[in-house]
Amino acid sequence: MSFPRCALLWARLPAGRWAGHRAAVCSVLRACGEPLPGALGRVSTAASASSSSSASGGSKAPNTSLFVPLTVKPQGPSADGDVGAELTRPLDKNEVKKILDKFYKRKEIQKLGADYGLDARLFHQAFVSFRNYIMQSHSLDVDIHIILNDICFSAAHVDDLFPFFLRHAKQIFPVLECKDDLRKISDLRIPPNWYPEARAIQRKIIFHSGPTNSGKTYHAIQKYLSAKSGVYCGPLKLLAHEIFEKSNAAGVPCDLVTGEERVTIEPDGKQAAHVACTVEMCSVTTPYEVAVIDEIQMIKDPARGWAWTRALLGLCAEEVHLCGESAAIDLVTELMYTTGEEVEVRNYKRLTPISVLDHALESLDNLRPGDCIVCFSKNDIYSVSRQIEIRGLESAVIYGSLPPGTKLAQAKKFNDPDDPCKILVATDAIGMGLNLSIRRIIFYSLIKPTINEKGEKEIEPITTSQALQIAGRAGRFSSKYKEGEVTTMNREDLSLLKEILNRHVEPIKAAGLHPTAEQIEMFAYHLPDTTLSNLIDIFVDFSQVDGQYFVCNMDDFKFSAELIQHIPLSLRVRYVFCTAPINKKQPFVCSSLLQFARQYSRNQPLTFSWLRRYIKWPLLSPKNIKDLMDLEAVHDVLDLYLWLSYRFIDMFPDASLVRDLQKELDGIIQDGVHNITKLIKISETHKLLNLESLSAESQSRSSGTLKGQARRVRGTKTLGSKAAEPPSPSAGEKSLASRLVQQGLLTADMLKQLEKEWLTQQMEHGKDRTEPGTHSKGTRRKKKEPDSD
Repeated sequence: MSFPRCALLWARLPAGRWAGHRAAVCSVLRACGEPLPGALGRVSTAASASSSSSASGGSKAPNTSLFVPLTVKPQGPSADGDVGAELTRPLDKNEVKKILDKFYKRKEIQKLGADYGLDARLFHQAFVSFRNYIMQSHSLDVDIHIILNDICFSAAHVDDLFPFFLRHAKQIFPVLECKDDLRKISDLRIPPNWYPEARAIQRKIIFHSGPTNSGKTYHAIQKYLSAKSGVYCGPLKLLAHEIFEKSNAAGVPCDLVTGEERVTIEPDGKQAAHVACTVEMCSVTTPYEVAVIDEIQMIKDPARGWAWTRALLGLCAEEVHLCGESAAIDLVTELMYTTGEEVEVRNYKRLTPISVLDHALESLDNLRPGDCIVCFSKNDIYSVSRQIEIRGLESAVIYGSLPPGTKLAQAKKFNDPDDPCKILVATDAIGMGLNLSIRRIIFYSLIKPTINEKGEKEIEPITTSQALQIAGRAGRFSSKYKEGEVTTMNREDLSLLKEILNRHVEPIKAAGLHPTAEQIEMFAYHLPDTTLSNLIDIFVDFSQVDGQYFVCNMDDFKFSAELIQHIPLSLRVRYVFCTAPINKKQPFVCSSLLQFARQYSRNQPLTFSWLRRYIKWPLLSPKNIKDLMDLEAVHDVLDLYLWLSYRFIDMFPDASLVRDLQKELDGIIQDGVHNITKLIKISETHKLLNLESLSAESQSRSSGTLKGQARRVRGTKTLGSKAAEPPSPSAGEKSLASRLVQQGLLTADMLKQLEKEWLTQQMEHGKDRTEPGTHSKGTRRKKKEPDSD
């Protein structure tokens, strides 16, 4: 046994007759540079508490529910034997349990634990783990064995266990050891200092403010095209593509950079002086003469706002042109004040007039060429498209999950004056990125599900900003309709739409921020055994931001982190996989992320042939709506592959082949969307899609949310309403009403009158069933289920 180890054991002997020897050995240990034992005296609580509180710096108390305890396994039999028992005696587990219980109940110990960051919850968890460790270990470390023995013989106080308890608590909650360091790492105050290149120059900030179709973006792009170098930052791939094409068509060589695509226009691969990119992909180290940041109001977006904040503060350009709503002017001015830069505001007015009609559409029979019906759910898209087809009209369809190529194809079909398609059915995806020749916008509903800053789903009426963005698509300057009109499908929604459009747009209060990979890596250095999802939670909890900023919602990131947590990956690689944009509502896309990560961890490149087998290529044209949705999911998987291929080139080597495959798939999806009404009809026949019940439910929820009224039947959906069907609906009877209307033998008004008469008969029939003598259970059931008929 080495001399220092021998001296350490002697220093840990019990007090009493060994005290003189222990003091002598301690002096020897100091000379040898060994650390002094932790149980050589009582805890100086006042000094410890003082140092702990001063170190905390008065910061907010952390949310300790985020601290996930690590497992500390009890010690098994030691190869050296139980040295503590040899120096003293074996411990009596019953006596030890009594000592531990006494230790736990002492108020002084609980207060001391709180001074070290152990609130009641953490203290209890730490004690349970500490007790299990003591009671289940075959042999304990010499120091704790000796102190327990001393307490058993009243040679030490039960409080002397605290240093050992605290040491164990810091093992299972490592965050306690490094709280101050974590607070420094997660300090998100003064974000302008993160971009030294931008701070090294005096930038000119020009804010182009105005409504949709006011020419604000046009003027900014003209400055971009006339500059020696420039960068365009847009919210969508479609917008980046549009500027890329416009720039090159104007004779200004321009590259394209999106998450899934890199296109260099120069044949030798040299970067062009101009680049069009999605806002997340912009470089904050490359110098430019002019930068354009489009839709700057999205700086408030709960999930993506950080990208606009980064571009605004970090772009290294002599002139930075911002395009967006006036609601962002005050916040941008305040943020630029902190960088010492002034903001020049240029206001624009709408180029063409737009008016809100005094009457609702009320029936699809009243549709005219150039109409666009805006829905906020796919089910409504399918329902409306089907009803339009029944009336012998053709419609184009655009919604968010369609591939960009399909959206452009549908937009081209709708805009083509020689195409018989004159009606557009779309979601709010038309609000940005598509040039459409729309005369009248018709809001099918005013209810839209949204995700708030806390990641919670809310179903509320659309905001003024959203309503203005969508309504502004009518009567655009570049279209054949020089005046725009806006209305609603339902009469009772029209007054609410007018109210929403007339409201003052609330100024944006704060800009989004997001932790970087470097910050998360530093967090992981201090908390190496913590999962990435838990690291994010702790980071957000510890983070400090100025009043002009907020930390963006990271639920999607955490979802991916938990999905691939069990796969062995380095932290940086895991972080990149978690930032990949996926739709977590698509099971196939989520399982593909998992499969890609698993292949990567095995160091097995994801080749083109492997990917073809994985997606079961070749794929057939869709036969129903479910098939179409499956193809959209496969398209998203190919997007995911391409996104990863630009981060891990060696492991995702076949990007060009996959892009060709994706274009082929886009064509298949386009064919499916072109025949969407046939797919809907087949889906209804095979009961894969129940548009009547889904649509009625959607309208019911809309009415309840807006007016708080009971469910009622509306004339706008007579063909799709269950109430308009016979008491025992069947597929054949549903199609009979459709055929009669299509053949002109029955009008919507006639069907509406039949509906009222049938409802009246049902109410009379219901009264007969509740006359005296009716079974009481049946009466009670009808009271509980007023809509059962």
